[in-house]
Amino acid sequence: MSYLLQVDFKMEGPFGEEMSNAFADLAKSINEETGFIWKIWTENSDANEAGGIYLFETHEAAEKYLAMHTERLTSFGIKDIRGKIFKANEPLTLINKGPIK
Repeated sequence: MSYLLQVDFKMEGPFGEEMSNAFADLAKSINEETGFIWKIWTENSDANEAGGIYLFETHEAAEKYLAMHTERLTSFGIKDIRGKIFKANEPLTLINKGPIK
């Protein structure tokens, strides 16, 4: 069983290539988190929103990461952080070519 963590928040930028350059070290550090499998970075510059969809091995790992990440984002002055954890339905996800395994 795997668990998805969905996080989004308002952010003034950077977006696009600037975001890629600014957050490359952060992206690399996420790979070291306990139970982490993968992340899809999300951004919507028109709405000033960013976030990500993460896959973790356990619910506990997703919860721990969400708590740490919320604290980190808050320290950057980001407010209204939304985080939700979902159990992945692996059989249906595999039918739709989701990167579960």
